[in-house]
Amino acid sequence: MEFPAVTPPDSRAAAAAKRRQDILTKPAGALGRLEDLSVWLSGCQGLCPPKQFERARVVVFAGDHGVARTGVSAYPPEVTAQMVANIDAGGAAINVLSGIAGASVRVVDISVDSEQPLTEAIGAHKIRRSSGNIAIEDALSTEEVVAALEAGRQLADEEVDAGADLLIAGDMGIGNTTAATALIATLTDTEPVAVVGRGTGIDDAAWVRKTAAVRDAMFRARQYRPDPVGLLRACGGADLAAMTGFCAQAAVRRTPMLLDGVVVTAAALVADRLAPGARSWWQAGHRSTEPAHTLALAHLELVPIVDLGLRLGEGTGAV
Repeated sequence: MEFPAVTPPDSRAAAAAKRRQDILTKPAGALGRLEDLSVWLSGCQGLCPPKQFERARVVVFAGDHGVARTGVSAYPPEVTAQMVANIDAGGAAINVLSGIAGASVRVVDISVDSEQPLTEAIGAHKIRRSSGNIAIEDALSTEEVVAALEAGRQLADEEVDAGADLLIAGDMGIGNTTAATALIATLTDTEPVAVVGRGTGIDDAAWVRKTAAVRDAMFRARQYRPDPVGLLRACGGADLAAMTGFCAQAAVRRTPMLLDGVVVTAAALVADRLAPGARSWWQAGHRSTEPAHTLALAHLELVPIVDLGLRLGEGTGAV
């Protein structure tokens, strides 16, 4: 699957913003990272000075993973569907933090392990019930990967066409850090023991199971390292593939994006290969406690804006 070429942010607007920072009544560089972010945003918007965001939008991608049935998480897979309902009802952490930040939230069922989506709107882009157990089988078929990428592309288009001027992808799915870590470790050729984290707060025994699952997934996935579709098929998942399409299309549509934690950043790592240059439209909202997240950020050459030890997901670190 191919995405249109990504055009970089407006260099003239960014240069004007840099010059403006240098003539304001303060020592040069005194506002540190805030100055860099203002220059980046001017380039994204093509405006100097940049304007305040008016419609920041969080899209939470929900999906289950077969590997969750093998004891790699502190929670059972049934929690995913429960959390989709909670997000839809406005009762999750992402709803609270988004309200404070002035962003709105949408949750989509890409591959929750339930017969019927919570609502028709939430399930409008559903690909399947759960992705395969990546420790022993492919997560998806090639056709499902393509369909999930297209779903993510459509979701980005829907939000941008509706006026979104800042996008945030969030994740919700028990077992999704296992798949995300497998993707990152495969793409960066890193041993599992160096990148597998504690996810939802697993104990040592669960960490061993999770590391073994990532190792086994990588054994099958290494041959697909140059092939983003093959890689998502082998060790990703429908939710991760949809996030990949979302991240890539946001850049194609010249819309800035804040990345959240390890799951979204794993998708972004793949998206930057599908749509080279997409990373210039992204900032890393935060650094999570997952070792694979730091590794992925380094490969994308993105520096997190905050580092608060968060590991919740849902998009919370970005908002």
